[in-house]
Amino acid sequence: CLAAGASALAPQAVKMSLGEGQSRRQALGGLAAFGAAIAGPASAYVLPDLPYAYDALEPSIDAATMKFHHDKHHATYIAGINGKLDEKDQPPIADLMKIAKEKGYNNAGGGVYNHDLFWQAMAPAGKGGAPSAALAAAIDKAFGSMDAMKEQWEALAAPASTFGSGWVWLYVKGKDLAIGNTPNQDNPLMKGANVEGIPILGLDVWEHAYYLKYQNRRPEYVKGFWDVVNWTQVSAWYDDALAGKAPQF
Repeated sequence: CLAAGASALAPQAVKMSLGEGQSRRQALGGLAAFGAAIAGPASAYVLPDLPYAYDALEPSIDAATMKFHHDKHHATYIAGINGKLDEKDQPPIADLMKIAKEKGYNNAGGGVYNHDLFWQAMAPAGKGGAPSAALAAAIDKAFGSMDAMKEQWEALAAPASTFGSGWVWLYVKGKDLAIGNTPNQDNPLMKGANVEGIPILGLDVWEHAYYLKYQNRRPEYVKGFWDVVNWTQVSAWYDDALAGKAPQF
């Protein structure tokens, strides 16, 4: 019963025999270790808070979608990868991506990393800034212009190109920008993914990301995404990617 459990965990139930020369500090250390064992592992992945309110991205993404996408879908991926790793020895999630496909962590683990990036890559309309001069120049070099990049992105995000569930990415490969797509929860950090590099912008095109508002009109969702891109954050990730550093969460 609960009463019995509480009694068992009460401080007076912990009996210690202090041998000769054992200090008070050692005794307190033993209590700390006992408490840590009860508390469980500290390294398990956790669901981050959104960096804005559920309705902050409207009209591009509605509040109801944001709530269940974050609170339910993202949380499910976190529970899944914690279960696979027994909630211990978790490396930083970006590091886990390197071996995700080899170990079979690409769906649960990729779902954690991809959504961590997705939330931070967006900001309320009018608050995401503009691409830095360096990123804007790289976009022009790689695609000809921002408009041309958006056209390529939207074509790749269309159901005919990314069929079913997946992601579209702007990523750095070497020193160059590229656009690519991945199925399910794969991402460019994964060794063996169909595109490899360092992602700096990603768009979730799973139906759960847009269906409540857009139903089968995925292209409208993709176009609306541009209004809420956090270019300030994406530009910072671009600078890091040139130095070989992936976004960390």
